[in-house]
Amino acid sequence: MGCGFQTAFLLLIRQRKRKMTDTLLTIALSKGRIFEETLPLLAAAGIVPAEEPEKSRKLIIGTNHDNIRLVIVRATDVPTYVQYGAADFGIAGKDVLIEHGGDGLYQPLDLHIASCRMMVAVKKGFDYAAASQPGSRLRIATKYPDIAAEHFAGKGVHVDIIKLYGSMELAPLVGLSDAIVDLVSSGNTLKANGLEAVEHVADISSRLVVNKAALKTKYALLNPIIQAFENAAKAV
Repeated sequence: MGCGFQTAFLLLIRQRKRKMTDTLLTIALSKGRIFEETLPLLAAAGIVPAEEPEKSRKLIIGTNHDNIRLVIVRATDVPTYVQYGAADFGIAGKDVLIEHGGDGLYQPLDLHIASCRMMVAVKKGFDYAAASQPGSRLRIATKYPDIAAEHFAGKGVHVDIIKLYGSMELAPLVGLSDAIVDLVSSGNTLKANGLEAVEHVADISSRLVVNKAALKTKYALLNPIIQAFENAAKAV
């Protein structure tokens, strides 16, 4: 009888844990501009973070809902957390999603936030038009090797991709590369470093990404949030 009671008790605990997991929603977000511009969307869905990520060292932040939490990760890691189910949904830039590949992700909405442009930029005085003729070869420094390679392949230009993780503007100045492919918002950083944008690659904005399995198993919880995000994005 004792063993039977213990087995039943353990089964009950497992069922409760499973129920809690089934009702818990985890949102993957990154600090900075995307997070700030996501706050009105969260508010439209009735979700308010318990703390400000910029002022907290916590990587898991609660909200005004017991079953909704935020995980704060690097922007480039958001799709991975969602893909593998560590987060049910998240918000990531189109640039990050292209580089990630989008496997295992449902991308229902362009939220039209954190908008900018992916551009080719060179040192002022560099004859990019002549250097980028079909059949020519360029050295390109970028954080976005797949986007850069696809862009230049479409132009018939051979490229040697040099992957960097920051300070892109330095590469052409010290002879590391002929050009860079990077995100440009105001263009002030380029100007301050003697560079200029010479070619448009893509328009970038942030997208809502959802784990495909979670969309099926937690549809009743996720769908109202997706709809609230969609309505708020349309109102922008």
